[in-house]
Amino acid sequence: MSSADKTIRLTTAQAIVRYLANQYIVIDGQEQRVCGGGFAIFGHGNVTCLGEALYEHRAALPVYRGQNEQSMGFAAAAYTKQHLRQRFMFCTASAGPGTTNLLTAAALAHANRLPMLLLCGDTFITRLPDPVLQQMEHFNNPTLGVNDAFKAVSRYWDRITHPAQIIQALPAALATMLDPADCGPAFIGLPQDVQGWAYDYPADLFNKKVHRIRRQGPDADEMADAVALLKSAERPVIIAGGGIQYSRAVAQLSALAERHSIPVVQTIAGRANMLESHPLNIGPIGVTGSDSANAVARQADVVVAIGTRLQDFTTGSWTALAKDARIVALNAARHDAGKHQSMPVVADAKLAMAALSANLGDYAAPADWLAFAKDERTKWDAYVADNVRIGNGPASYAQAIGVVNQHCGKRDRIVVAAGGLPAEVTANWRTLDIGTVDVEFGFSCMGYEIAGGWGARIAQMESEPEADTIVMVGDGAYLLMNSDIYSSVLSEKKLIILVLDNGGYAVINKLQNNTGNTSFNNLIADNPTVTNPFTVDFESHARAMGATAETVSHPGELADAFARAKASEKTYVICMQVDAHEGWTKQGHAWWEVGTPHITDNESVRAAHLEQEAGRHLQRKGI
Repeated sequence: MSSADKTIRLTTAQAIVRYLANQYIVIDGQEQRVCGGGFAIFGHGNVTCLGEALYEHRAALPVYRGQNEQSMGFAAAAYTKQHLRQRFMFCTASAGPGTTNLLTAAALAHANRLPMLLLCGDTFITRLPDPVLQQMEHFNNPTLGVNDAFKAVSRYWDRITHPAQIIQALPAALATMLDPADCGPAFIGLPQDVQGWAYDYPADLFNKKVHRIRRQGPDADEMADAVALLKSAERPVIIAGGGIQYSRAVAQLSALAERHSIPVVQTIAGRANMLESHPLNIGPIGVTGSDSANAVARQADVVVAIGTRLQDFTTGSWTALAKDARIVALNAARHDAGKHQSMPVVADAKLAMAALSANLGDYAAPADWLAFAKDERTKWDAYVADNVRIGNGPASYAQAIGVVNQHCGKRDRIVVAAGGLPAEVTANWRTLDIGTVDVEFGFSCMGYEIAGGWGARIAQMESEPEADTIVMVGDGAYLLMNSDIYSSVLSEKKLIILVLDNGGYAVINKLQNNTGNTSFNNLIADNPTVTNPFTVDFESHARAMGATAETVSHPGELADAFARAKASEKTYVICMQVDAHEGWTKQGHAWWEVGTPHITDNESVRAAHLEQEAGRHLQRKGI
């Protein structure tokens, strides 16, 4: 009998797990499983069959017990970010509400182009016991269920109705997750009966396979067009996005910029593409950027956008770039390379930047342009130095950021997400080493902070256990999702967490006020249904979940507390109150389009609307 004729009889669930355990990838010369394990909350829809299969492979595919399905997905997203999309985690949830709790996490992974495998329980394919517990009945379409909602937030979606289907479904899901242009979450719905059905699978399906992530070279004609345009530039700038890190191409970015004297500005996702000390790093661009980067971008005549999807916080809702500036977009994804009639170069960033530099020859940006960019950066550095200085005003996010930045290790990873902290970190953080900043602003998802920190720490301990993962979170996001403090203590994955309490959703209160509105329902003190507002004892709450915790009353006490956190063997939470109204970073902002009322009886709202609309004349309209 040839090997092609050999079979092995397994349940669907057993076959899925065995397949995953035999998929590998080479990272920095070391062969590793491409699936690092998974997060699970078991219920009747996944415990009896998938749970049984995972137990048998618990050494090869470690399973972390989740506290919340959404936070499991956030942890999986942060894990693959830390691994630069070269490894992923699976998440499994039971049928019904357990699975729908993963929708937000899937959307985050989809928006950020992050691989994640979702193995979710589904209703019985035979329909014999229908309607079953937690089943949503659609009266006119019995094939429709809650799992269909994932079609909008998955790059690959399938529902397994027969055991043989995974022979095609699993390789397709893996190919999607490892495709640099198309990667994102893969969803596989597993009906409860089909999970346990047995099939004679080809034994070769479970052979060890070593995957490689494709590097697509640039098209010669696209490259020639890009080179010709860039050679004509008098004021070129590079917008460096997160795709550069995923391509492992930060060295090529520096080489391109240095050889041709081109200033570099960074997106939020690309925040750690260059060290802060690099002379061509002109700062972060956009709505939550820097005066230096925005000044350079506004005057640039040719913009080379590399590994970025050019979202509105990068482009200032398309006002950050001059209307007549030409854009060259180097991107692995065709969709991102063609935005706003850019000149596309659809290719891997590493290969494309090397080819671009080689074809540019001796071209260099004019010296006066480079001098202008560096001068703007010098002025921005002076502003940031004063902005993070303790004593420049009430306790602020910026002051806390400055203390942590000064005392952290250069390979420590900083994790923040929604609210005011992403803007404050983007503007004020001084990058100490490459790839050490995770600002989740692709989907801007509250609750990612602590869960993402846990996932990042799991990945970090696989390669850099001596470094720390540092989470900064506001009180609002902490209250939304905090249970992975407990997860981190249980799993011995130490986090350092700063809880910065400003009494509610202060950054949205700031937006509310900036658009002429009265403070309402954002700060706890401004909630009309709250008659006796009080502050949460975050220190005691964190202690109740097993962490070591303390509260400091002033940023001046933060350095010593941070040193104690660094020395701790387990998760350490530092709590501090910051001012809700004063201390925000006031410079570095580009125009941002938000909807404001065109008709109102409120004079301050009307005035704010007119001021908002006054910025629209700078907006590029699709070109």
